[in-house]
Amino acid sequence: MLSTPVSVRMDGDVAWVEIDSPPVNATSTAVRAGVMSAIEQVQGARVAVLICAGKTWVAGGDMSEFDRPAEEPHLPDVVQALEDSATPFVAAMHGTVLGGGFEIAMGCAWRIAAAGTRFGLPEVNVGLIPGAGGTQRAPRLVGMEPAIDLACRGKMIEASTMLGYGGVDVVAEDVRAAATDFVTSLPERPKAVSQRDVPPFEAQILEETKASLQAKSKGQKSPLENLKALGWAMEPFAKGQPKERALHLALRQSEESRALRYAFFAERAVARPDAISGAKARSVSNVAVVGGGLMGAGIAWACLNAGLSVVLIERDAEQAQAAEGRVAALGQGALKRGKLDAAGLAATLAGFTATADYADAAKVDLAIEAVFEDLDAKRAVFAQLDAALGPDAILATNTSYLDPELIFEGISNPARCVGLHFFSPAHIMKLLEIVRTPATSAEVLATGFALGKRLRKVSVLSGICDGFIGNRMLAAYRREMEYLLADGALPHEVDTAMRAAGYPMGPCELQDLTGLQIAWANRKRQAADRSEEERYFDLFDDLCEAGRLGQRAGKGWYRYNDGDRTPKRDPEVEEMIVAWSAKHGIIRRSFSMEEIQTRILAVLANEGARIVEEGIAERAEDVDMVQIHGYGFPRRRGGVMHLAAERGWDHVGATMRQVAEESPKSWVLSKAAEDN
Repeated sequence: MLSTPVSVRMDGDVAWVEIDSPPVNATSTAVRAGVMSAIEQVQGARVAVLICAGKTWVAGGDMSEFDRPAEEPHLPDVVQALEDSATPFVAAMHGTVLGGGFEIAMGCAWRIAAAGTRFGLPEVNVGLIPGAGGTQRAPRLVGMEPAIDLACRGKMIEASTMLGYGGVDVVAEDVRAAATDFVTSLPERPKAVSQRDVPPFEAQILEETKASLQAKSKGQKSPLENLKALGWAMEPFAKGQPKERALHLALRQSEESRALRYAFFAERAVARPDAISGAKARSVSNVAVVGGGLMGAGIAWACLNAGLSVVLIERDAEQAQAAEGRVAALGQGALKRGKLDAAGLAATLAGFTATADYADAAKVDLAIEAVFEDLDAKRAVFAQLDAALGPDAILATNTSYLDPELIFEGISNPARCVGLHFFSPAHIMKLLEIVRTPATSAEVLATGFALGKRLRKVSVLSGICDGFIGNRMLAAYRREMEYLLADGALPHEVDTAMRAAGYPMGPCELQDLTGLQIAWANRKRQAADRSEEERYFDLFDDLCEAGRLGQRAGKGWYRYNDGDRTPKRDPEVEEMIVAWSAKHGIIRRSFSMEEIQTRILAVLANEGARIVEEGIAERAEDVDMVQIHGYGFPRRRGGVMHLAAERGWDHVGATMRQVAEESPKSWVLSKAAEDN
């Protein structure tokens, strides 16, 4: 006989109903059925206490069920049954109370929370609205403005704040003890939340919120859908709740929600690659960072902020002092933004040392090299680390393009060597590419993933190729951008198209921001191996040689006025592009916005498929998480691989064949594109 995830225990005239459905007590079909059965079982009791086993109360719905028709009992019916029960329910909550869990709590007569419990309606983050009365009860329970924060912005509200809003009745350190005390002398049963009026609020808040959400949602529709549903709370509950349910079910099938749910599960999948299966991560508490420029300082601050001790090594005392200042400045920035207080900053920086002596790092568990992209410079760093550190200390390179095998050549115990490719600024960007060499041990890889989790990064495993996953795809992206410019597009047209596709900025704008010199150095490095038959847009080199290196130079693909970083179309660059086409006998043609998007997205998907087919990435999800968290691909679209699968690889294949035909011997088609 299968055990039920919901149990009922009687203690005199008090019923204790416990949900025990690891890991987060989600509102699966079994849990819903168990709660519905428990409601029937407790009839006749004076009061029932709804508690949860494990680390959290009900922390949302079971999204694995969202791709199939909803099964009975439906959550709205469960919540309504709780609210209508002759035996009143007390929700005794801890951990997180999210989505369907918060809806269940609002169906109870009273709510008691452990200190630190957090509440939320995060459905907006997966392209949905609540489906069991969340947008209808929340405004009635806590007021419209907090409900907007919960439903439209996906904010979490802590128990003490929720108490002030009237969303909980008691906050206590020991929630079970508090519930026991509470039920000994119950107050008068309050009016059901669904039957209350929404407390008065400023009339303009809904319109102001709509404008704010439109400006910040980056094309995502669900924040506005949640706002619309909250507006229905001004109607009788019996009218608003069915409309909420219908919209929730419709949104489950939307392209946006499918993409966002895919991204949700992909983030969890990439954190558990097959390569670390069964491996145990080492404990890391002390880290060395070699190189105190912007990247190294960012890595150092990210580690310090995660509670690690950091030794930052520079070439000499003067450079070490400068690096110390950069790290301190990042700490001051965190202080100004309210990320920590003065005492917290002092405690964090107490674990930091900047030095020019490798011996000061002798006892670290892991060392990360973050010097400039030069093979000899990196090898020199690791020779000194190899001599100064213990024989088992993990050695990591932050290289963006270079082959880690060559960097680590000659290092003792190569099983401890790994790539940890941070993205700039390292203390902000969420992506961490963990690059394995053929010698890297599973234990060291697992340690890299554990470190990434501690730093709150999305870590993705990559094999070795030029640029790994992210920069290899970036190179393909930029190459197609250059071919479009050569054949008829102008920089602002390509950028406008890709912003419309959901990117925060287009490829030319991005290159101006980061500096053209980075790509220029890489192009020169690759020159010896570049096929003479491959199409090559050497106008880029002309721009660099003319000092058009981007925003810092005041000119790149665009021009920039003094102190103004807003890109301005530059007639000089556009004339150079048109002249380049004429010089090479190209009859320029116009490209529509849709055509630019289609071609670039196909190129990205094709390169991503090749990366998976070559075993550089274990799965398509790895590629998509790199694109989302490292390169600004819109999360609401799931990633280039997800988008290709949604729209059909036959579409990608047809586009890639056209792209390859127009630039002969310049593209390699993936099997996925070639076979469709």
